Amino acid sequence: MKKKKIINLVLENIKTIVGALFIAIIIRSLLFQPFYIPSSSMEPTLLIGDRIFVSKYTYGYSRHSFPFSPKLINERLFNEAPTLGDLVVFKTPVDNRTDYIKRLIGLPGDQIQFIEGEIYLNNKRIIKKKITDIELVRCGKISFKVNAYEETLPNGRKYVAVYNKSGTLQNSKKFIVPENHFFFLGDNRDCSKDSRFLQSVGYVSHINLVGKAQIIFFSNDTVSGSLFKFWNLGNSFRFNRVFKKIK
Repeated sequence: MKKKKIINLVLENIKTIVGALFIAIIIRSLLFQPFYIPSSSMEPTLLIGDRIFVSKYTYGYSRHSFPFSPKLINERLFNEAPTLGDLVVFKTPVDNRTDYIKRLIGLPGDQIQFIEGEIYLNNKRIIKKKITDIELVRCGKISFKVNAYEETLPNGRKYVAVYNKSGTLQNSKKFIVPENHFFFLGDNRDCSKDSRFLQSVGYVSHINLVGKAQIIFFSNDTVSGSLFKFWNLGNSFRFNRVFKKIK
């Protein structure tokens, strides 16, 4: 009898664990998924050490909505087009495995080009307004001085982008976004591998969209120190970023 009770207890625990895992996978695949920000390519909007929630349902679902990207479907289900200015998590086209987060700047059919340091979208200059409260951002292990601007897209969406004071991209080829693809840029314009680099990122297929960044739920400055060093908590834990809505 004792042996039977132990077996039943083990089975019940296994059922509980399997059920919890199933619920977690459903939430992660269909509703929200947490992501960690490991790079400075989206400064000042997102900082190294930010942890964010990404909504998986905003643009519908593809195989990349699920763990390990199973090749069960080749299209998007319940497809909804993203909006210019959205911060989007996507799988990089080069390997269909690595997660990137960038800002959507070009929709299918759009033309994007840098001319004399200005961004032109469909031959119209994106409006920029200089701001003075941001002067320094990170790029990997270093920091550099920047010019910061509030940029306004044609749909009225506003965000902050920064450009290296020591030299920024002045001119580029004209990028023409293919059908069912999108063009992304990092807000930290001179420290971002994005759609400008056709060999490594390039145009991103609608199949590769994972979800839309919604909120920062936790943030720890890993450069300043670890959370485990509780005596340095005031320098490492960014209290002002907790539950901050992402723009």
